[in-house]
Amino acid sequence: MTPRAYAPSSMPSLRRLLLTSWLALTACAHWAHAKESGPKISMTKIAHLPAGLFYFDDSDVILLQERLTGNVLRSSDAGENWIPVSGIPEGKARSIWQHPYDNQRAYVLSAGHEHWYTKDRGQSWDIFETAASPSPWREPLIFNAGDVDRIIFQAEACKSFFECEEVAMYSDDGFRTNPKVLRSGSRGCTFARSNDLFTTGETDLDLNRIICIVRGTYSPWPKDTRIVYSDNFFADEVEPELTPGRTVKGIINMANVKKFIVIAAKAQGTDEMALYVTDDTKTWHQAEFAGNKVEEDAYTVLESTNYSIQVDVMNTKPSSAMGILYTSNSNGTYFTKNIEHTNRNRFGLVDFEKVQGIQGIVLVNTVANWEYVEANDYRAKEVGSKISFDDGRTFQDLRTTSGDALHLHSVTNLHNAGRIFTSPAPGIVMGVGNTGGYLKEYDKGNLYVSDDAGVTWWKGRDDAHKYEFGDQGSVLVAVYDEGATNKIIYSIDHGHEWTSADLGEKVTAHILTTTADSTSLKFLLIGSKETDDGMDHFVFSINFEDLHERKCGDGDFEQWHAKVGDDGQPGCLMGHKQSYRRRKATADCFIDEEFKDPQPQFEPCDCADPDFECDFNFVRDKDHNCIPAGALIVPEGECQDPEDTFMGSSGYRLIPGNDCERGSGPQKDDLVQRPCKDSMKPPASGNIENTITYFDAHRFREFHYLERTETSSGEDETIIMRTDTKEIYITHDHGKAWTEMSMKAHADDKGDAEITGIYRHEFFNDVVFFTTNTTTVYYSMNRGEKIHRFEAPQPPTTRHLPALHFHSEKKDWLLWIGAKDCEGSGADCHAVAYYSTDRGDSWSVLLRYVGKCQFIHEQARGRSTSKEDRERRERLIYCEQYQGEDLKNPLQLVASDDFFQEQDVPFTNIVDFATMSEFIIVAARDTEKQSLKAAASIDGHTFADARFPPDFEAPEHQQAYTVLDSSTHSVFLHVTVSSERDAEYGALIKSNSNGTSYVLSIDGVNRNSEGFVDFEKMAGLEGVALANVIDNLREVDDSRAKQLKTMITHNDGAEWSYLPPPAANADGEPYACSGPAEECSLHLHGYTERDDTRDTYSSPSAVGMMIGTGNVGPYLTSKDEADTFLSRDDGISWSCVKKGNYLWEYGDQGSIIVLVVASIPTTSVEYSLDQGRTWATYEFSDGAKFVVDRITTVPTDNSRNFLLWGKNRDEATKIATVNLDFRGITDVQCKLDESDPEAGDYYLWEPQHPAYEDKCIFGHVAQYHRKKPEANCYNGRKIESLHSIARNCSCTRQDFECDYNFVRQTDGSCGLVPGRTPQNHSEICETDSSVVQWYEPTGYRRVPLSTCSGGHELEYLEDKAHPCPGHEEEFEEKHGVSGAGLFFAIVIPLAAAAGVGYWVWRNWDGKFGRIRLGEQGGSVFDAGSPWIQYPVMAVAVVVAVLAAVPDVMGRLYRTLRARFGGYSSVGTGVGRYTTRSSFARDRGAYASVENDEGELLGEDSDEEV
Repeated sequence: MTPRAYAPSSMPSLRRLLLTSWLALTACAHWAHAKESGPKISMTKIAHLPAGLFYFDDSDVILLQERLTGNVLRSSDAGENWIPVSGIPEGKARSIWQHPYDNQRAYVLSAGHEHWYTKDRGQSWDIFETAASPSPWREPLIFNAGDVDRIIFQAEACKSFFECEEVAMYSDDGFRTNPKVLRSGSRGCTFARSNDLFTTGETDLDLNRIICIVRGTYSPWPKDTRIVYSDNFFADEVEPELTPGRTVKGIINMANVKKFIVIAAKAQGTDEMALYVTDDTKTWHQAEFAGNKVEEDAYTVLESTNYSIQVDVMNTKPSSAMGILYTSNSNGTYFTKNIEHTNRNRFGLVDFEKVQGIQGIVLVNTVANWEYVEANDYRAKEVGSKISFDDGRTFQDLRTTSGDALHLHSVTNLHNAGRIFTSPAPGIVMGVGNTGGYLKEYDKGNLYVSDDAGVTWWKGRDDAHKYEFGDQGSVLVAVYDEGATNKIIYSIDHGHEWTSADLGEKVTAHILTTTADSTSLKFLLIGSKETDDGMDHFVFSINFEDLHERKCGDGDFEQWHAKVGDDGQPGCLMGHKQSYRRRKATADCFIDEEFKDPQPQFEPCDCADPDFECDFNFVRDKDHNCIPAGALIVPEGECQDPEDTFMGSSGYRLIPGNDCERGSGPQKDDLVQRPCKDSMKPPASGNIENTITYFDAHRFREFHYLERTETSSGEDETIIMRTDTKEIYITHDHGKAWTEMSMKAHADDKGDAEITGIYRHEFFNDVVFFTTNTTTVYYSMNRGEKIHRFEAPQPPTTRHLPALHFHSEKKDWLLWIGAKDCEGSGADCHAVAYYSTDRGDSWSVLLRYVGKCQFIHEQARGRSTSKEDRERRERLIYCEQYQGEDLKNPLQLVASDDFFQEQDVPFTNIVDFATMSEFIIVAARDTEKQSLKAAASIDGHTFADARFPPDFEAPEHQQAYTVLDSSTHSVFLHVTVSSERDAEYGALIKSNSNGTSYVLSIDGVNRNSEGFVDFEKMAGLEGVALANVIDNLREVDDSRAKQLKTMITHNDGAEWSYLPPPAANADGEPYACSGPAEECSLHLHGYTERDDTRDTYSSPSAVGMMIGTGNVGPYLTSKDEADTFLSRDDGISWSCVKKGNYLWEYGDQGSIIVLVVASIPTTSVEYSLDQGRTWATYEFSDGAKFVVDRITTVPTDNSRNFLLWGKNRDEATKIATVNLDFRGITDVQCKLDESDPEAGDYYLWEPQHPAYEDKCIFGHVAQYHRKKPEANCYNGRKIESLHSIARNCSCTRQDFECDYNFVRQTDGSCGLVPGRTPQNHSEICETDSSVVQWYEPTGYRRVPLSTCSGGHELEYLEDKAHPCPGHEEEFEEKHGVSGAGLFFAIVIPLAAAAGVGYWVWRNWDGKFGRIRLGEQGGSVFDAGSPWIQYPVMAVAVVVAVLAAVPDVMGRLYRTLRARFGGYSSVGTGVGRYTTRSSFARDRGAYASVENDEGELLGEDSDEEV
């Protein structure tokens, strides 16, 4: 909607009425009538008339700027009460401006360099500064219709009173930071898309292109001014050819007109002008006016249609200004004459107005005595009024009901704000004028009304009145406009009868207005009266809400047709006749639907040719017939032979949305016979294809794959991406074609709110949410195809925490963390948690003064015994809350399973909590030890303290810890031993199956100052992990550089060994080093050095394969010396595939591997189709070299499309994506028969432990599908990697690890730590009354994943078994039965039974990574989870509790921002956390906790949120 507003520049006649004085704000109310007899009128006395006034669209909020004083007032109740806005010094405001594309925003400009903006309709204001003052010559603010944050500030910089230069500045963040210089020497700039109807046809250009008139290259004279455009804020610029092969000088003006841009140019030596028109900024045409000239300062571009431009060209001298009205063709180049002798004034205003909301009706005033006026300067014009019902093609006189000609005052004689005759009220038109031969003076006019869109008129009241429309035309309000008055008049029957209401003061009316949509029952009148002391000024609020006792019902409406055909009957468009359901003039009711625009009604028409368009894959030919544009879709089972035919599309379809009624007989879209030979899919080309797309930005801010699951329909590969310039793009074809996303939830939604966060639903791939810096949240339930919106209860939290949290099973259940009391100083700014169970349609308060909140249902699944219990558990929510709702107090953990009707407080002084797989881990402060303690839960209700190995109970050892992977029924923790800068390392410890008892896995594991650890689990395969350890710990403690070695475990951390080196490098040359593994092994760069956190070694869809970069030698060297290595057997053996440091990605479930050199300009990629055995080169660029930062594909690595992210080395201001499409290589899908898996294109691969030949890992032999390297086919839809568990194995040493208080000895056995006693296993009897027996400790405990049985049992010895109290008889009865099996079933209920490998595979949700404690994790054992495809293996939860390094949290946040800023979901809360996996693959993440502050880091953002 167009805001109803006025400003000095657009209202010169009104501006002369505005008086000056000091603001003195007093308020009093005068009740003119009781509600039974008239409107409620309240009056506010002000000291000055306004210089600016507007309503915020769709609200009762009004801003008023007082003239001269520079004060700005605000009313939130439609003018009943007024207060000065806060934050803007008195006397500073020069002008106020409403944002045309964001009804929350407005701007107050001063005459100097400090200005203010609001994003909440004036409730609060922020300051911004400019290096120059607003331009006095042109509109100072130009807005971008596609990005509300993009604003051009047109200014004038003066060195002295006589030395000034115009300069354009810009903001791309809504003035959150001060605007930067756009272009000096400008003479006016505009965004290409400053009108929301305009488009360049390209999303990035729509957002980025700016056009400026600038001074000549070497000349300041007007004859040399040029038009230039830029797509990168004038880092470079282009001067377009306005005529074929030529640029044009002497540009003097520019205008955005609906879907066109018009430029006017004038050459030296003439006053004739040329108009150039474009509808895409790429192709320009000179406008033709049928041989007529257009002269300087002699044309006015009028309110045009969506499909043509209307221009009034003055063809007389300014002293006798008249013109000719022209209308263009559809591309704006050829203009035809509509009517001559239009009335103009010397300011270029033309008496022309379209009837709002009804297409084709135009009112104009023409000069009857034009010849006399032309011949005699300044002679009186005899002006008459005309109306057209066909967009100006033909005109007729206005007529009253008695047949008299009527003439109305129009734009050249403004007497009120806003439009002259009409509003959105359907068909209701008013004006001031007279009957007779011509238009008389204004004060001799009367008020006339029409309720049939101007066809007939009647006199409503004598004398001239200001007038306004309300309640969709149900209420018409007028006020005497020929002098002072103490009343208003109103009509509730379309202006037939009028009633007066007393104002309480006799005033001269200056403005009568209401909301822009004329749906309100509230009006605003501004008037003044003369007193002995000068002038008093008043604002009257006029409220009709209580005039009627009832709201209109169906019987109170009539059907009014908005359009008629040539025969006078309603015409058809889109298969229907359009009309409005309008309140009857005599109805004693109000519509009372505030801010809801009148909606048209439709009557169906019979289908005709115009109701059909070309069907899918058809285009129009030169004869306007629809012909095929490519191969047609063949129904399944048809076209077995190319010579066959099939019934296919006729080429036509009913236009979507067309609701015409079909008659009997043949239809235009009936199926027809089609030849198969024209429709069969062509064979694969055998080639790789690529598509390069450039973006005007410096880096990619983030991107998110919305990948379809195996059971989803469709084939799109959707990515949503945001650049650092705030544009949001979407592609449905993996980056071949990007389009800017339109946040348009419905027809009236501008969809232009600033997006500050993208939240990909963690559990439902099709769903994505877009948060803004307001309460508006957009979302899509269908992968960006359709946008919806809801209003959150508060703006998103300003803390670095996700604002949205999701439920693992309830798609519509949301948690919202909002910022409360954060306006102004924000002294009590805090977070409030809300919940919704209907996807944001309604919200309820959950808890106040919170840190973070999240659903715990995923972690608490699988333990419910009843419906009530399940319902209770699915409502389980944890929140961090400040004790006593005081931000100075510690955080406590609060839990509730009834949305906090009741609550429990498990911990009163916590640092943070994290969820990972089936574990919930809480970090709490231990005030006695001045350290941290950890507790764990597997059901969300019962917690147990975590017991660390004895060497780590001293406070100094608990400086920091990182919670790592828990995908194998146990938690890996990295406990920091040294946190000195560049000397950080620690011990890796591993928990038992309930996360409470920890043993040492490996010592000296490398970490960095940000808390990240060189540890990574292998995706898709149980128990394999890699870690980098420091070989020279003592030297590092003495400030020497670290020497890292890579180690691997094949039994979940129970044993570690070095990586075996390959025999030769990529060139076949043997490596120089030799000797034992301690002196010569392979070392890989780990997580702490990884630029792209998605570059995990492995992929769950490429089971057993790993890729990494590093070197062969005694220890790890720099990346400059790194080569690229690959393993196909879960790290048992390695080969060097490429010399140099490469980025890698798996595709088509590992059948394609793509490598691209890292950080070095290149034109090619390397790829392998046989698991890295052979390699080929593909050139994706003919010459331009690209620096590739990332290579990605869909999270499951199941696509044959890849995307390179980077930039052209020669295009510093552009970034680019390069799509690599491998689908052309083959169109043959691999064949798999599960009953005979090796008969087709696959073979079965069995992983094994390098030290054993029996292939038993975790007590079983697993078999996985792998495509045969020589098979020339593609995998296609996801194939479950695990074929079967071939057999279970007998237990061996590898199935056990050292128990609590025991450590591994040099001979591999487990020995008791000196000075310690074994754990008391009898405690299990007290904690679980169902347990029958317990065993004395042996020093060993079973690896939780192991399914072995029999053999060499180390954990439970028969002679060490004892009955639990009360279970003696059961113990005796069961004695002799396999004690190990019994204990396995009872004492460790969470350990997997036989077949656990298969079970894990079936339920694995792939969270391999570190959670930054303070954000949520997910369950590995989530039945039906699709997450096995997510390969990110290691590093997910960082709990950095850093007593020794108090500034590490700041460093962590800064490092995250710098490191992940280009792609990270941190700060946007898209994934649950910030991990390598939250970018693309998985739901794990990093979370950090600082011991000093307890600050929760969950966001990496350069945004203000």
